[in-house]
Parts: sequence; C-alpha cells; structure tokens
Amino acid sequence: MDIEERQPVPAGSGDAGSGTGSGGSAGASTGESAGDRRSPFARGALIARRSPFGRGAVAARRRLSDRPSPAVRRTLIGAAVGCAVLGGVLVLLPASGPGGAVPPSPGPVARAMTAVGAGAPAALPDLTALIGDRERHLRAHPRDDQSWAVLGTAYAEQARRTATAAYYPKAEKALRTSLDVRPKDNTAALDGLAGLAIARGDFRAAKQWGEASVKAAPKRWTAYPALVDAYSGLGDHKAARKALDKLLGLRSGPVTRAVAARVYWDRGWREDAGAAIADATAAATTPSQEAAFLQQGGQLAWERGDVQESLDHYRAALNADPDEHGALAGQGRALAALGRTSEALRAYQTALAKRPAPHSALELGELYEKLGLPGAARAQYDLVRELVRRDGAGGVDDELVLGFLEADHGDPREAVRRLRAEWDRQPGIAVADALGWALHRAGDDAQALTFAVRTMDQEHGGEVRSALYAYHRGQIERELGKAGPARRHLAEALRINPSFSPLLAPAAREALAELGEPSAEGLPDPSGTAEGAGEGGEDAGKAGAAGPPGAEAAGAGAGAEAGGAGAAGAGASGAPAR
Repeated sequence: MDIEERQPVPAGSGDAGSGTGSGGSAGASTGESAGDRRSPFARGALIARRSPFGRGAVAARRRLSDRPSPAVRRTLIGAAVGCAVLGGVLVLLPASGPGGAVPPSPGPVARAMTAVGAGAPAALPDLTALIGDRERHLRAHPRDDQSWAVLGTAYAEQARRTATAAYYPKAEKALRTSLDVRPKDNTAALDGLAGLAIARGDFRAAKQWGEASVKAAPKRWTAYPALVDAYSGLGDHKAARKALDKLLGLRSGPVTRAVAARVYWDRGWREDAGAAIADATAAATTPSQEAAFLQQGGQLAWERGDVQESLDHYRAALNADPDEHGALAGQGRALAALGRTSEALRAYQTALAKRPAPHSALELGELYEKLGLPGAARAQYDLVRELVRRDGAGGVDDELVLGFLEADHGDPREAVRRLRAEWDRQPGIAVADALGWALHRAGDDAQALTFAVRTMDQEHGGEVRSALYAYHRGQIERELGKAGPARRHLAEALRINPSFSPLLAPAAREALAELGEPSAEGLPDPSGTAEGAGEGGEDAGKAGAAGPPGAEAAGAGAGAEAGGAGAAGAGASGAPAR
C-alpha cells in the first residue's frame, strides 16, 4: 500500500459537529439538523438584504427547510447522545460519563469521518488525522472495504481542499481496492468514485459511478449530489433537476441545500439560489461547512454583481475556517473590482501560495495585464500551464482554463482544438461558451455564434444569467455586424456584473461606445403603426426575456437585425430575473 510520510499538523479549532466515534464507516450520521444555531452573518447580510421571495422561492424554501419541531429535535438529540461509529458498527454510548459528567466532544478523526460520510467539507487538520488513522488501521486490516472507501474519499477531499492533484490517484487506488475487496453493493466506494470524478472534472465517469450507486441502493441519498453535478456538466439539465428532486425527497440539510443553490442558479433563479445557500450557511454544523457555504454564497453574490457583499462573504468564510483558501482568490477578485489593487494582489498571491489553482493564476495574470505589467502577467500565464500539467498528472481536466488562456493570451487555434475535444467528451454550457469564444478569437465568428447562442438557449439549459456569456455573445455579434443584438448583450453583461473581468468589462464599455445609440429609423410612429422593425424592435423585446428560446438563434441569420425574432429571444439569460 502506498502510504506517504506526513509532518504533524496542529489540531484545528473545528466545531464538534454531530458526534461519531472513529472507525471505518463512511455512512455515519451527518448531523445536518443544526437546531437553533445560526450564523450572525447569514442571518443579517445574507437574508436581510434579500427582496421578498416569489412563489417559486417560497416553495423552494419550504421544500428545503423541513425541520422537526423543537420537541422532536430534543427527543432525537437525546436518543442520539453518545452514538459512535467504531469499526463500521453503530455503538450506543452512555449519555453521561462517570459521576454524570458530559462525555467529551468527538475528536478530529470522528469529526472528519462524519463529514466524509456526509459529503460535507472537513477541516484540514481533521482530514489529516483521519487519513493517518485509516492508513494505520489498514496496515493491520487490509480486507476492510469500508475503511478503504473512507480513506479514498478522504484523499479526494484533501486534494480538493489543497489543490494537490497528487492525492487523486491515491484516492482512486483506495476506492478501487474497496471495490476489489467487496465488488457487490459497495455503495460507499461507488459514491466515493463519483465524487472523485466530479473533483477531477470527469462528468461522464461521475455519471457512471453515481448511477451504479443509485441502482445498488435507490433509497440512499449520498450519490445524488455528484449525479446532479455530473448531469449539469454534461449539459443534461433535465436529468440534473430530476436528480435534485430525488435528493430533496430523500434528504434535507445544509449539504442538499448547497446542491439546490447550484441548480437554482443554473436555472436563472437568483433569489432561490440565494435563499438556499443562506439556509445552508445557517444550518452548518461545523466551521468548515460554514466556510464552504459562505464561499459559495460569495460566488453567487459576485456573479450577480454585488461586489461588496461578495467580499463580505469571502471574509466571513476565512474567519470561520482560515484553511478555506479558495475564499482568498475570491477576496482578490472582489478587492480588484473595488479598486483596492494592492490588497487584491496580496490576496491572490496568498491564495496561490496556499492553494495553487490554475484559474487563480489566470485571474492574477489578467489583473497584472490590466495594471500594465506584462512581464508579471506572462509569469502567471506560464504558471497556469505548469499547474495544468501538474493537475493532468493527477487526472484532473483543466481544459476550460487552458482553453481560455490560449484563446486570449496564446494560440486561439490550439484553444479551438482542445475545446472541440472537450465538447465531444462533455457538452455542457460552460464548454459551449468557451468553444464559442475560442472560435471567435480564431476568426470563425459564424460558427462561434452557434455556440454562443446555445449558452442562452433554454432548450439546452442556457438559463443562467452570466455576464461572461452575454459579453462573449455580444462581441461575436458585433464582429458579424449585428449591431442591435451586440448592443443588447454587451449592455446586459454590464447590467449583470459591471466588474465581471478586469480586462473584459472595460472592453464591453468600449465596444458599446463604438456601437453608439440605436438608430431611430424604423421606429413605430406615435399612432402605433409599425413602419418597420429595424433596430427599434430591440426595445420591443427589452432584456430578451419574452420570446421563445429559439427565436434569437433564428435571428443569428441574415434577419437578426430585423429586431423582432432576435431581440425577443433568450436575450440575457433565457430565464426571468428572480
């Protein structure tokens, strides 16, 4: 067995969570009902600033927030006091210690075991303790399939938390060993392999393993989070929604609410997504969970253009768990948008030192380029390529990051080659956007538009409100001489998030200035008689929320500027603003 040497890691300050003892079961109780515990940040900054929810959001909150009454919670808590998992066996311990003393809180191994079994974030020191514990156990008990599954899942989480792709092959080896030891009905290993594939960006493999787990245990909920992400990554958004419905029918709690937030965001339901992640944050049972959900909330705030709120989320995430290094890159992004450049640079540099992720290096390089520091920018772009090579050795798919790097700062034809292959493997919305942009940069705007249109086509899941997608489409339309649609989509990008990129947001403003105001020629006269559509039809379908999803695709042809079909199509998002 390939076991690596580790330096001691100081104990973390994580919350006790829901207690389970150490042992080999990945299916320990998750403790997702948080009682009356609430984060002041989630209660104030996340919820108080939201507008009243519509009927869809209320339904989502009711579905997500089914909690037992206080009396039932007290009964459940009393019944569960002292429960521990030891060697895969549930053990009921006394409710109190000698002399009536309260038993000690679970240690780091038990806390990490609980998190790993729930598919929830675990504190890094706790993960290290769990990995060491299972490695020692397996030296003496190499046929313990459950411990192999726990170890593999813990390796995968360690890789994700630290951006250390070298852990991924170790995770796969441990999980496949678990399957070798117990080939039939080994749902813990199947769930672990599905989660590993999601972490690597291999959505086809995640779908395969997740569906195998569901087939083996249809009432087990733990495969569904990976399946939701797998279907979304493959562009099968109907299947993703069905998987989410099944998940919510089987399980409630912060992990499922965070999954729901991602699906709602992809559907363009911004308020529903915000409500779901706020609930997840408020119900988090450990600082690591709270930090992860705060980071997700920060990303949602950024995507809708709430820069200061985004920064507040990222800071709160780091206050909850200083090892949530992804929040450091988020801080850098938000600080740069607020004009606090020195702080932004420090945040990015710290993020890359602690969690060297390719997309963070690309963002920092573009910030340097914006600041007129081409040498520093090139150094970051070189680092992106190095990190992608390192990740590739661990089986990670970084083709989207590398595609954008080559399209904007390298060889666009190489970007097209890579992204076409990626599209053949997993034709999701994000890949359609990246491939369309690469084709534009390579000079093939006609074909680029077919992919850009797809990102806003409801029939293909293009409902997310993305400033980047709208910008890409607007620039492609501008190159094709389609001034009306180009103007609409460039303006929409800036409405969604005026600071979406240090390089591209200024380019959107420049392009809009060059396009100028719409011509008044062809506007209907005051009597209401339409003399012709012209660019005036653009205002008839303002913001693109009215028409059928295919209308704008049709408008991409010769008649796009006629306004009627093109302007009333999917427009900015293909979904109403929520």
